[in-house]
Amino acid sequence: MKYCSTRGGVHGWDFRDVLFSGFAPDGGMFMPESLPVLSSDTLRCWKGLPYTKLVVEVASLFIPTQLIPRDDLEVLVGEALSGFSVPEVVRIVRLKNGLFVLELFHGDTLAFKDLAMTCTVRFLDYFLRKENRRAMVVVGTSGDTGGSAIQSAKGIPGLDVVVVYPRGRITPVQERHMISCVQDNIHVFAADGSSDDIDKPLRHLFADQDLVKSHGLMSLNSVNFSRVMIQLAHFIYAYLELSGMEQTDADAALPELDVVVPTGGAGNIAAGYIVKQMGLPLKLVAMVNSNDIVHRTVTTGDFSMAANVTQTLAPAIDIQDPYNMERVFWLLLGRNGASVKIMMEEFQRSHRHSLPENHRKLLSQVLSTGTVTDEGILEIMRRCWNENEYVLCPHSAVAVWHHYHCPHSPGVNRCYVATASPAKFQATVQRAGLTFDLPEEVLALNKLPTRYQNLERSHSWCKDWEDRLREFIQSVSVVRKNGGTYYTGN
Repeated sequence: MKYCSTRGGVHGWDFRDVLFSGFAPDGGMFMPESLPVLSSDTLRCWKGLPYTKLVVEVASLFIPTQLIPRDDLEVLVGEALSGFSVPEVVRIVRLKNGLFVLELFHGDTLAFKDLAMTCTVRFLDYFLRKENRRAMVVVGTSGDTGGSAIQSAKGIPGLDVVVVYPRGRITPVQERHMISCVQDNIHVFAADGSSDDIDKPLRHLFADQDLVKSHGLMSLNSVNFSRVMIQLAHFIYAYLELSGMEQTDADAALPELDVVVPTGGAGNIAAGYIVKQMGLPLKLVAMVNSNDIVHRTVTTGDFSMAANVTQTLAPAIDIQDPYNMERVFWLLLGRNGASVKIMMEEFQRSHRHSLPENHRKLLSQVLSTGTVTDEGILEIMRRCWNENEYVLCPHSAVAVWHHYHCPHSPGVNRCYVATASPAKFQATVQRAGLTFDLPEEVLALNKLPTRYQNLERSHSWCKDWEDRLREFIQSVSVVRKNGGTYYTGN
């Protein structure tokens, strides 16, 4: 298994190279040069596997045994997923009228990011220990990724983690998951801007190959293919549990499953489309909030950013730059790196691109979309409670809106992806007129000490943030090379 860039300038990298990277050197995103095929026989063999074992099977398709032997892979994944609050790691809740909710939020930070993040950090630690070296993770977050990266990587000797989050645009629980971690290898910045604003200086840092190589810079956003790879597993798990494939004859065509996903950076949608290309018969639906670039792209071909990110009740998907759509476009256009390069460089330069109608039609054949207002989010949270006594988080409500407003075809099952616990969004739960008892671990966050630094808004904020982060990365590296600790006198 070798990997290439979606923009055509890089080929032949192995999983370890990709794991320790951010964006590819040509600005693109890494993808497998070819995708393995999931046959009906393979899927039937996997039916009934526990989620952890399914993750191992999926990961083994993309990680050669020369890099991580099978026995080691089983240990790494097992350890990564051992701390989840339900024994099955993920859980399917079957509500009334075919409302099947796939709960992916039973990790430390109560969000789906924990599933792939814990595994990816274990892979990193495996190679760092084996090679006796260090790395530095730089992460921009819209709310959940940062906390998950921090909780997964805190205390790991060879890894420093720098997280930048949008101050005032996330919930108190999301913020506390980040700023309450005071281990020496965790470094948190609060920026006066949106998550899309944060991405701009981070892209500049990763484009500086001298900086990347000299400081072992890498990403744990879903830019990192390892995270997307692990996310393939929950689509396969949902299919095996909900499609009804066990009721079909061995030589019959496999049944289809609708999967509805709340969408921001489009990492989950990219994972769903990859596994669809591998042979899993999925119908994908991307549901967005008022930051509707994915919806406009599919319905009209308008792949353009709005002037500003709109703050909504579903803050983790308040994103106008759905960067994982680059992976979707690459697959859609037959792995044509030259075409993707032109498209994405135009988008990065002007923040807009008009999809040709033939490309838009291709996209609409593999992805349906819808958009939900804040009022719609609250409506669905109330309705789901009234009918099922089940509390949705606002992001999960964005997905479940589709259940109540777009009835599914008879005989076709549908799965709704629940990406976060309502415990992280207490103000919105209360605004919907509902109550949700906070877990003890969430209540305890308010009693912990905090540490973070500010990135203030200025006239030249993008350059200022880039310079500040660059200097910080360099200073941490100097301390580590001298064998020091950063926050206790160096």
